Amino acid sequence: MTILIAEDDDGHADLIEEGLRESGLCNPFLRFSDGQETWDFLSGDPADGGRDPQKAYLLLLDINMPRMDGVEVLRRMKEKTELREIPVMMLTTTDDPREVEQCYRLGCSVYITKPVDFSVFAETLKRLGLFLQVVKV
Repeated sequence: MTILIAEDDDGHADLIEEGLRESGLCNPFLRFSDGQETWDFLSGDPADGGRDPQKAYLLLLDINMPRMDGVEVLRRMKEKTELREIPVMMLTTTDDPREVEQCYRLGCSVYITKPVDFSVFAETLKRLGLFLQVVKV
């Protein structure tokens, strides 16, 4: 399974990947720096560098990104039959209950709020990595 990281903040993206690697994940990662880039990959032709329909993916999706926000990426994914089954984990600093509810209503698998405290965030990422390993098994 390839893990897709849609995160506009380079530091957060590096921290996410590091945390998952430290928890034992050795999956390949692909990073996208905004929602439009993420959507272009997901909906694009494999011959042009888009998603390979034969491969499994998991999307870690930030909400607040330029060009297209994560909620819109999620909405578009769940509207397309060929993308609907890709698990989406919202990984964001936004903890507004209305936004959490909206993401679950649209079909996200898990909503994780990034803690501000680095040690708590690192622990959250390790737990996420362990969760992904269990899901894979």
